[in-house]
Amino acid sequence: MSRTDDPDGDTMTPVQSGAQRYRESLWIEQILRKETVGGVLLLIATVIAVTLANSAVADGYFALRDTYVSVGFGDAEFRISVGHLAADGLLAIFFFLAGLELKREFVAGELRDPRRALVPVAAAFGGAALPAVIFTLVNLTQGPEVLRGWAIPLATDIAFALAVLAVVGTSLPIAMRTFLLTLAVVDDLIGITVIAFFYTNDLQPLFLLAAAIGLIVFGLIAQRYQELFRLRSTAAFAILAPIGLVVWFFMYSSGVHATVAGVLLAFTVPVLARGGEEDGLGGHEGLAEKFEHGLRPISAGFAVPVFAFFSSGVAVGGLEGLVEAVTSPLALGIVAGLVLGKTIGITGAAWLVTRLPGVSLPRGVQWVDILGLAMLSGMGFTVSLLISELSFGQGDPLDDVAKVGILLGSLLAALLASALLLARNRHYRQRRAEDARDSDGDGVPDAFDDPANAVR
Repeated sequence: MSRTDDPDGDTMTPVQSGAQRYRESLWIEQILRKETVGGVLLLIATVIAVTLANSAVADGYFALRDTYVSVGFGDAEFRISVGHLAADGLLAIFFFLAGLELKREFVAGELRDPRRALVPVAAAFGGAALPAVIFTLVNLTQGPEVLRGWAIPLATDIAFALAVLAVVGTSLPIAMRTFLLTLAVVDDLIGITVIAFFYTNDLQPLFLLAAAIGLIVFGLIAQRYQELFRLRSTAAFAILAPIGLVVWFFMYSSGVHATVAGVLLAFTVPVLARGGEEDGLGGHEGLAEKFEHGLRPISAGFAVPVFAFFSSGVAVGGLEGLVEAVTSPLALGIVAGLVLGKTIGITGAAWLVTRLPGVSLPRGVQWVDILGLAMLSGMGFTVSLLISELSFGQGDPLDDVAKVGILLGSLLAALLASALLLARNRHYRQRRAEDARDSDGDGVPDAFDDPANAVR
């Protein structure tokens, strides 16, 4: 079979290249479908929580959130509130999946090629830095307690952002969706790093060491489970899940936020499938992909909505209380950070890095598309709520005001992004119809057969 040079500089077989890109597009579509359902459930859980928190049953709602559950034997007892169990425990599943997605991108996706990875990675850092700066400037005179929330607007909610993109962007290029997924995953890594370094209190080195040992054991088994035990992935999960829970417990007890354990555990899971074939691009599924298939419905359908239910319930105190919260510097700083900081930071960082020789936007994507994705990234719901609770404490008045800012900022970002992306979707609709044609009957759309026309 003849080979051709890809315009990006890679030498590849045209049909194989098109097939790989086609499978990659199907993988993105699969994530979008699942995250759309998760985003809808997340929205429903949020609306219910806000309604209950401002209704006659508010006391019961907050009492349930603050109820403690205990697990233990004899004198050894582990106690944690329902609200913190959702934030520290269930959300660790969400971050485990985020870690799997990030590792997949580095091993077999866009981040594998530094030239393609540089733009979304730089955009993620710009979209994290500027919102933090804006929040700090707005609240510079508000005192150290308020300034503890400087990291609240730096996050992007993967579930909400991908859900909105799936609804309003049915005809947008795959390259835009991959760009957003890469940006959001790197953004979450930045968020969890900030949590680990800036929101860790009363560090317990012995527990941290125990977590590290457990992490090593988990990684060794995950990497070599087939050779060691000749097990199927379901059996591997049965062995690895209890070890993961032990690592989570030690991480929680160490003073480092327990969701960090989810990301670190994910980084040890192998992405490359048997025989060296790349996960998601053909051949056998890798263990990481199998874990994703099993855990994504749990994360999107249960873990994240339950977290949102217990974390987004804020008592605003009627219209007067809502106006007071929205006009406070704390809420304004969060809204400005999410809406303006994300938009300017992501677009500006992407523009700056494309000034470098050989660095450009993904083919088929224009700057107005990047602007729309940057606006959409202002939906900083899940991680922003988590950082707010870590900054001020669950149920604190400052936490309530911050949640109002998070909800308002995320809503404004979604509306502005949707308006722009809907217009871009109409623009791309005709191109999508042309790309779907398969004139040679090889089972791969024509747009993926020709590397010069394929959108990545």
